[in-house]
Amino acid sequence: MALAATQGRAGTSRAVWLIPVGLVLLTMIPIISGALRLTQLSGGPALMPEAARFTDFPVPVIAHIIAGVTFSVVGAFQFVPQLRRGRRSWHRLAGRALIPAGFVVALSALWMATFSELPPGDGPALLVIRWAFGSYMLVALALAVRALVQHRYPAHGAWMTRAYALGVAAGTQAFALIPGSMMFGSSDETSRAVAMTAGWLINLAVAELVIARRRRRAAGSSTSRVVAQAPLPDA
Repeated sequence: MALAATQGRAGTSRAVWLIPVGLVLLTMIPIISGALRLTQLSGGPALMPEAARFTDFPVPVIAHIIAGVTFSVVGAFQFVPQLRRGRRSWHRLAGRALIPAGFVVALSALWMATFSELPPGDGPALLVIRWAFGSYMLVALALAVRALVQHRYPAHGAWMTRAYALGVAAGTQAFALIPGSMMFGSSDETSRAVAMTAGWLINLAVAELVIARRRRRAAGSSTSRVVAQAPLPDA
């Protein structure tokens, strides 16, 4: 029985590491695209078609790419329970880079959506949608910081999970855009707005499922502790 329990824990531990691997793979499309764009903006070869909305205002673009890669990759490993243990754990140290990166991602995205030249297919509706989800990400990050300062760690984790889901939605959107592009073309405003919105909503739905699972697990642990500490009835 002890051997079976040890093997079970080892299998669960290995399975937990599949979460960050899957999240990093999900964001590989925007990461590769950002790396190619960053190479081009830094004077390297033109590996992607040039776009005035990137070359006219390179600073927010570069900030968005660097912060986005940091936020998506570092944030993926924040979901590993083994890395959240201890006063000087990976979770705490990485959070000092993750939270500022998240704010840079959201603010630079809003700046580019507002002031950069819109690509074909990005109409006024998608601008409003971008502002709605970008603002929600900023609110989620602010509430996460507030909960951290107040030592409300479950609330901090919940709001950071929502912010992460919004910040890495570009990976989900890359897949959501494929059906609309095949049926209506890549510059159809309605299909692009629907696909982009679907990417954000899908990620938020998954985030809420993760948060609900944590709450059920915490409630079960609390119940177990209460039962274990309850005095035995007199014989």
